[in-house]
Amino acid sequence: MISASINVHGSSFLSLNIEHLKLEQVLGVCVEHADALTEALDDFLGKHFSAVNLSDLSGYDRRMLDQFAYRSTRLQDDMGGRLVLTLVHFFGEEIAAMSMIDHLNRLEQLGWIQKVDEWQELCRISNEFAHDSRRILKLRLARLQLAMGAARRLIEILAGMSRRAQGHLEAGRTI
Repeated sequence: MISASINVHGSSFLSLNIEHLKLEQVLGVCVEHADALTEALDDFLGKHFSAVNLSDLSGYDRRMLDQFAYRSTRLQDDMGGRLVLTLVHFFGEEIAAMSMIDHLNRLEQLGWIQKVDEWQELCRISNEFAHDSRRILKLRLARLQLAMGAARRLIEILAGMSRRAQGHLEAGRTI
């Protein structure tokens, strides 16, 4: 655990736990993406996309879909590329020597995620939607519907991780 304190005339008046600060920062970024993604999902309520109208979207609907795709991709990337690594590092693991699947397996062992397979499936769905060919409209619609469900689940996973991490941060202990 790396900590720093500022001493003035022998009195420590500020003690910082660097790992806690990193975790707070990464959680903040992920929560920001999740909030924007939730807004995009809320904007979808009442919208009835079909294969026909996906080919002729208004500027607003196109921007709404772009916002959804961007934020779901960013949330997935920041959770997988930053939050997972930060959490595993707290457990004293040498993260540089571990593959992503090893990181996920470790979080599953510790109860931070339910199933590695679910995580991988959510990422696959999100990636397929983000990199989808827009020419096959029925496939795009099906992938949009799957991606919306995957995004909601990813937000739920983040909420659980965030609650658990906040408990540790408030108690001033390591994860």
